[in-house]
Amino acid sequence: MTEELKKDRAGFYVVGINYKKTDAATRGLFSVCNESYKQILKAAPSYFLSELFVLSTCNRTEIYGFAENSSTLIDLLCQNSTGSKKIFQELCYIKNGNEAIQHLFEVGSGLESQILGDYEIIGQLKLAVKFSKEHGFIGSFLERLINSVIQSTKEIKKQTALSSGTVSVSFAAVQHIKNSFSDIANKQILLVGTGKIGSITCKNLCDYVGTKNITLINRTKDKAEELANKMGLCCASLKDLPNLIDKADIVLVATNSPTPTILTSHLKGKSKKLVIDLSVPYNVEESAAHLPNVTLINVDELSKLKDETLQKRIAEVPKAKAIIEIQIAEFAEWSDMRKNVPYIKAVKQKLHDMQKCDLYQSIYHQCTSTEEKTLNIFAIQKAIKNMALKMKQQPLPGCNYIEAINDFITTDRN
Repeated sequence: MTEELKKDRAGFYVVGINYKKTDAATRGLFSVCNESYKQILKAAPSYFLSELFVLSTCNRTEIYGFAENSSTLIDLLCQNSTGSKKIFQELCYIKNGNEAIQHLFEVGSGLESQILGDYEIIGQLKLAVKFSKEHGFIGSFLERLINSVIQSTKEIKKQTALSSGTVSVSFAAVQHIKNSFSDIANKQILLVGTGKIGSITCKNLCDYVGTKNITLINRTKDKAEELANKMGLCCASLKDLPNLIDKADIVLVATNSPTPTILTSHLKGKSKKLVIDLSVPYNVEESAAHLPNVTLINVDELSKLKDETLQKRIAEVPKAKAIIEIQIAEFAEWSDMRKNVPYIKAVKQKLHDMQKCDLYQSIYHQCTSTEEKTLNIFAIQKAIKNMALKMKQQPLPGCNYIEAINDFITTDRN
């Protein structure tokens, strides 16, 4: 397959797993943190891959890119995660070309989120692409495609109520806390992990629970201190984790460790606790769920929570899809015109060569003055512009080439 074909819609793939066929434990096997993302990008050239990005959230892990076939992307992802290729192939979806592009637009808009219209996904998508771009794996096609997706989400946000209200996994956690306690002001809350999800959860706690009895812990203490100072909360060192768990009534976990951060031994024999695990893979030891003093809730269980806001969003889906359809059509038009660029450049060079040719100048005129040379450049530009417009309407390379020569000669002589 040629390099040019690889960078066209026909060579664009997405392979991934999401909440529809997998639970959080299985998704955790294929979760991609920053370190494994680096490993994927480092290994990509050995798989003959030069443009790709990975989107890994609590709902999904997907790899998008240009490849000869989907197996290449699957191999790269599975070689750099803890899950097996066999499990991934049994549960994954594979989309190619226009179908892959449609999927990306729907993911970016929140139509494919476990909580419909979850607007946090577009921020996660931007970060994933930014990471890949910083490592040299985003070219002009993907750059334009992502910009189109971002524009689409802006239009959906502006023109529909798909993302109205505050329904997201982090907010669902806050709702669950409010529904579980009537005296939240007297409860001690511990939030472990102050990355993107942890920070959003912290803000939702402060905005909607109405308490400052919140202590933050992060592997990097500086990050926890920064958020604590901003929100007027307390923070502590990771070494204080067992003691703070002991004192807490509510423990929220939003870490991205490959192994559990909260162990059964941290919770066994302690006071009654609500533990909410927002992590993928799970960062609370599974056996903790069997302790009589612990109520353990994970992201999949949170995502099943329904409310009035969510029901209103369902009615907005057709409007959102109509906006996506327009954006995809515009992107497809750009993509189709992009195919003509090498041909147009070649014709432009031919016209430059022709106007310098002795035979051409002997038949028409000698180009000597600066003014005449400027007119020649203008004639070429006009011919190429006309050619591009005609190719957009009906690409007929041979005929378009002849018409470009006629346009050039006519303009040049006039």
